[in-house]
Amino acid sequence: MITYLSLAASVALLVGGASAQTQSQYGQCGGIGWSGPTLCPSGWSCQKLNDYYSQCLPGSATPTPTTTSNPGSPPVTTLPPTTTNNPGATPTLAPGYSFIRAVEDPNFHKYLRSEVSSTASDAVLGEPVDAAQFQITGGQLVQNANGKSLYAIVEAYTGADQKKLQVTWSATPSTSGAFSWSGDTVLWHDPNVPRPQDNAWLVCPDADGNRDLYINLGPYSYQTPAGCADETIHAYTGSTPTD
Repeated sequence: MITYLSLAASVALLVGGASAQTQSQYGQCGGIGWSGPTLCPSGWSCQKLNDYYSQCLPGSATPTPTTTSNPGSPPVTTLPPTTTNNPGATPTLAPGYSFIRAVEDPNFHKYLRSEVSSTASDAVLGEPVDAAQFQITGGQLVQNANGKSLYAIVEAYTGADQKKLQVTWSATPSTSGAFSWSGDTVLWHDPNVPRPQDNAWLVCPDADGNRDLYINLGPYSYQTPAGCADETIHAYTGSTPTD
């Protein structure tokens, strides 16, 4: 006797077969609209980087952040510590985190960090060996500073004569604007700050040669402030930062 599958059953089998396939290391395994493989190789797990992209990364599932709040205050997120390295050793990416780096000259593959490592100081781009690790949650860009949360704070906007807003790190969450991902690109938006492009950033050296990070309030690569370079900054989820 010949048995015919219904169309719905056939589709279910096809979808189930795709979901059961194993994705490659560092391959996409989930996200809104994703219909490809959702399983990762042995010793790897599917880690959510944003609503549209999850990736096969080494290790177990993403640790769950602990969030506490006081009435009238922004939530505070406590993150588990990242992997501890010896001084001068290249950092290893912890599950659920991303490095963030620029991809254009003159700051090609310079990585986001604190000017003074793991402390509340200026946000700067530096060498791979000093790369910090990040999550974006609840509109906050959160740096894991050896188990302590540092939050990206954008300088207050005071008027149309400003061309850029400096970014610093604080132990207290930001109360204005919101960070988000667009694919792997870092965005910042505040409805009270006029800005043509949410993905436009500037890197401007300070008096000591540190590459300070700024929100660019102008269009990308147009009327760039003297001494600064236009940049976009992106998540990088390789196991170690590369040059």
